[in-house]
Amino acid sequence: MKLTGNTILITGGGSGIGLALAEEFKKLGNKVLVAARSASKLELAARKGFEPLPVNMSARESIESLARTVVSRFPALNVVIHNAGIMKHENLRTTNTSDIAVETIATNLTGPILLTTALLPHLSRQPEATIMTVSSGLGFVPLAMNPTYSATKAAIHSYTESLRYQLRGTAIGVIELVPPYVQTELMGERQLKDPAAMPLGEFISEVMVILKSQPNVPEILVKRVQPLRFAASEGQEKYAAVFEEMNDRVSAARAREF
Repeated sequence: MKLTGNTILITGGGSGIGLALAEEFKKLGNKVLVAARSASKLELAARKGFEPLPVNMSARESIESLARTVVSRFPALNVVIHNAGIMKHENLRTTNTSDIAVETIATNLTGPILLTTALLPHLSRQPEATIMTVSSGLGFVPLAMNPTYSATKAAIHSYTESLRYQLRGTAIGVIELVPPYVQTELMGERQLKDPAAMPLGEFISEVMVILKSQPNVPEILVKRVQPLRFAASEGQEKYAAVFEEMNDRVSAARAREF
């Protein structure tokens, strides 16, 4: 992925990792389009010099409308970053979590697939293009209290692998960004201030170093996420130990909210 001279669409770009990436890419001389559902976040994006675009990533009509708008208004678009996502607790023993599951799958998995499908004809006409998905370390070692979120991130990893294979030999590169637990508002104020989470600035700084030094990297893996990413590669016992330790620790820490 080239780092300057792009027109970049970032979904979920109004806060957290998406907004931080938008700011970094803007500094490098890229035109950045920020798509989000929240009007207040779009207003913030506009104040920061980004092009604000409304979208509901859980609704097919909204996604397809976004794609048409972007292609029409910004024909130089050559990069899309699928960052929008939601993460909610699901106590499968005591609560009917069907609505959470449907919303999570629509936003985190179906949404990026539909937007990719809608934009592929346009991106294929560009001299150079990039599709970046955002999965999670939890796609490789799931957090049991967030089963659907973890499952969607595992699915996004799988989809990205297939997409990259199908687009081999074309001008479209496919990159997967795999965040660890980062200080954002994904799950509210507690996560934003949790000292156990990686500071957002440190995460983004390491991501940009990787992109600058390895422009063709297939997966962006900061050091903090590598124990989860490669847990399964160290054998079944090691994976089971990592799974149990993480889930026992987090379950104890979040017992009240879960």
